[in-house]
Amino acid sequence: MLARDLLRNDPDRVRRALETRGADPELVDTWVRLDDERRTVLVDLEERKRQRNEASKAIGEIKRQGGSAKEEIVAVSTLKGEIEKLESRLGSVEAELSAAALSIPNIPHASVPEGADERANRIERQVGEPTAFDFEPKAHWDLGPELGILDFERGAKVAGARFTAYFGAGARLERALINFMLELHTGEHGYTEVLPPFIVNADSLLGTGQLPKFEQDLFHLEGTNYYLIPTAEVPVTNLHRQEILDEDQLPIRYAAWTPCFRSEAGSYGKDVRGLIRQHQFNKVELVHITAAEASYDALEELTGHAERVLQSLELPYRVVTLSTGDMGFGAAKTYDLEVWLPGQSAYREISSCSNCEDFQARRADIRYRPAGGGKPRYAHTLNGSGLAVGRTLIAVLENYQQEDGSIVIPEALRPHMGGLERIEPPA
Repeated sequence: MLARDLLRNDPDRVRRALETRGADPELVDTWVRLDDERRTVLVDLEERKRQRNEASKAIGEIKRQGGSAKEEIVAVSTLKGEIEKLESRLGSVEAELSAAALSIPNIPHASVPEGADERANRIERQVGEPTAFDFEPKAHWDLGPELGILDFERGAKVAGARFTAYFGAGARLERALINFMLELHTGEHGYTEVLPPFIVNADSLLGTGQLPKFEQDLFHLEGTNYYLIPTAEVPVTNLHRQEILDEDQLPIRYAAWTPCFRSEAGSYGKDVRGLIRQHQFNKVELVHITAAEASYDALEELTGHAERVLQSLELPYRVVTLSTGDMGFGAAKTYDLEVWLPGQSAYREISSCSNCEDFQARRADIRYRPAGGGKPRYAHTLNGSGLAVGRTLIAVLENYQQEDGSIVIPEALRPHMGGLERIEPPA
């Protein structure tokens, strides 16, 4: 969430920022109104308590002198009732104020291009040329079933639409990609591997910003406070919820493989074929927790680590800065990595690398003590896919396909595939 001082002292800046994101600036007006009401109620409450205390003292003095304190007792009783009403109102206003604060998205960084949607995104660089073929390339939703490694019908039979069963070399390729990514990030990039819970409580989702705004996108375990994770960003970032770290512990960098579960509410009819938009998918997630001054250097570093996966697999891709209207709710700046998919003749997102600055840390209460002393400060949190595994598998199938229907295994993956060099069509 945003800092209370920012909302209180510079609401116009926040309103302008929300307008660039396509969010309703009245969210700020609501917060300001409730904040004013809260402060008014607090002043009234403290005044009634002062009057009650003075009346109580007067009662004691009158009784010591043998007089009647009937009027003062009535006054104290009246004040008690007013105090109870004000305390009740204060509780209601504070709950509304908190809800209003949680509904306001992050402020975009000054370097983010302004625009309503993806059309305003800025291409930063393109690495490699789109793969050229001497034949008409196929999409993965044709390649996988023909090779016998992806079965969309049986996945749907077992669970429903947007679930897939992997077989043989397909299952092994998915596992090889996970191992390759984790070993690259831990061995070469210095991340600590984490295997977090795949189920989290509501407080964790509140901390990283999925609740309350995006509850419809989550799989909630009925009758419990538990949810299936939409991304490893949630459990991994929340490992340090309500903690005060020492600055010399920073940066903290974690790499985690998890399955991810998303209801994809509101996306029906979009990307329904193949593996692009599944209810369950694997992802290797990178999370940084840094000091405030270091977070934008960390964003460049994190993005480079995600790019290294694509470079190692020799997959053509580009890096795009998302516009204000295309960024996620909690992000201050986001780079998307988009890989070339020849079966679709398009670049498609395979990773989003975001700096949330202190937006998540305020929600999750993640702070650090500056090395030079002083009050604890809110940390900055960053996250990015390193990479989305299913989409990487798509990119391998489509970019490494051969005219005979086989798939050449990228050299970087062969040690994780038992030396297998090619996935052949069934005889």
